[in-house]
Amino acid sequence: MPGILYLIPNTLGQSEAGLTQPPATALAAIIPLEVQALTARLDYFIAENAKTTRAFLKLIDAAQSLAKPLQEIQIAELNVNTASAALPALLAPILAGQDAGLISEAGVPAVADPGANLVRLAHAHGIQVRPLVGPSSLLLAIMSSGLNGQSFAFNGYLPTDAEQRSKRIKALELRSRQEQQTQLFIETPYRNSAFLEALANACQASTLICVATDLTLPSETIKTQTAAKWKAALAAGKHPDFHKKPTVFLFLAQ
Repeated sequence: MPGILYLIPNTLGQSEAGLTQPPATALAAIIPLEVQALTARLDYFIAENAKTTRAFLKLIDAAQSLAKPLQEIQIAELNVNTASAALPALLAPILAGQDAGLISEAGVPAVADPGANLVRLAHAHGIQVRPLVGPSSLLLAIMSSGLNGQSFAFNGYLPTDAEQRSKRIKALELRSRQEQQTQLFIETPYRNSAFLEALANACQASTLICVATDLTLPSETIKTQTAAKWKAALAAGKHPDFHKKPTVFLFLAQ
């Protein structure tokens, strides 16, 4: 009988060194105790980034002892460079009866994450898939933005070419206005300033733009205002403190 593929939520950037409370207390505010306990008993993980996963498991271990020493836990990587032909081998231990955890570099797996293809293949092989509760930066951003949470679309990364990016923003703004649909984006953190400037310049003055940075972290900031106000602030040199920090961008056309 196959094992179970658990979709394990990771933190959004917390580390043991950065905690201001004991690990058990701090982690419980982000990852439910039941999820921590289940994670601690697994000894096979399929991860976007093995180094990040080891850091997360070390944090779990500080709160709830792992069933095996960290060095004995198997971590197989699955990222954007993983070929489709390699996916069956990742599922082989599960098909042989071993439970496994799929874990993203941050947040929940299979959302803005390469794990979705593995989950699809698991379904095709009759493997039970169990999603577990944890932080999603996209949902937290929607919740806190004040924008439409009834209808929204995640667009991932936009083109880096300035002209193509501007055209894409304007097309999505038109869709947002017609459907009253919130549009979500992420960007490589060192390009945050350039991306916000592109949004402020391409969007109409009344369009609401939200910038949500370092969600769930002590440095968390969330701000929603019109494109006109963002444009004026940027022109005055008042950039958000988001350089090289994970950020979700959202807008809703009025």
